[in-house]
Amino acid sequence: MVRIEDYGDYGTAWCPGCGNFAILKAVKQALVAAGLEPHQVLFISGIGQAAKAPHYLNANLFNGLHGRSLPVATGAKLANPNLTVIVESGDGCNYGEGGNHFLAAIRRNIDVTLLVHNNQVYGLTKGQASPTSEIGFVTKAQPRGVFAEPFNPVATAVAMHAGFVSRSFAGMIEHMAEMIRKAIAHRGLSLVDILQPCPSFNKVNTWEWYRKRCYVIPEDHDASNWDAAMKLAYEWGDRIPIGVIYRNDRTAFGDKFAILKEGPLVGREVDRHALAAIMESFA
Repeated sequence: MVRIEDYGDYGTAWCPGCGNFAILKAVKQALVAAGLEPHQVLFISGIGQAAKAPHYLNANLFNGLHGRSLPVATGAKLANPNLTVIVESGDGCNYGEGGNHFLAAIRRNIDVTLLVHNNQVYGLTKGQASPTSEIGFVTKAQPRGVFAEPFNPVATAVAMHAGFVSRSFAGMIEHMAEMIRKAIAHRGLSLVDILQPCPSFNKVNTWEWYRKRCYVIPEDHDASNWDAAMKLAYEWGDRIPIGVIYRNDRTAFGDKFAILKEGPLVGREVDRHALAAIMESFA
């Protein structure tokens, strides 16, 4: 039986008060609740403080380039569908540098769980605005404030009919763990947008700021109702809904490949003569 201790306990490089600590704890709880052993899980991350989170777990890890986690996750899941593949990185990594891959992953509906540490700032590179920073947000790189409208990842995911769309807050560990567990259980692209304070570089969206605004979505919300989900996705400001916002039963990307019905590609013998013939055809 899997235990929290199986996922290890490591020193971190995060600042005191960072929301990443709570997210790491929630991830461990979710993995245990899902009954997943460390060898059954593959984490893939990019660059940033959030992307370091899987470094502090006893599990398989591929640490890639900034914004390029989802393409790697797609390949890994297609090669070995038996793996539980989790992408974990920040808002800059996933919605900025990786924005095009975010859209492609939703379109394909790859069977991957995407955990985004959304602190509305670039933490690793010392505090410039990120795609989710609010208009007027002042940084050393934007001394007159941000002029661009913030990107709404939840509304984008719902608009594109992503398989599973949810939001949580780092100040509610049990809620986070439950959202992550549900995301892992869903077959298809599962987004958990996690609101995470950055006490070092974001003095606006603080723990207290989120606590005053976040509320749990009522149980009578029909997550299969696209119109209702879109309305929730655009609710932001004095009130911020957290929970499962949208869910559907679209066919997962890997289920469309006939060759995968024969089992994982991993472990199969390679027909080197056929491979050589293919390579020669491109000469």
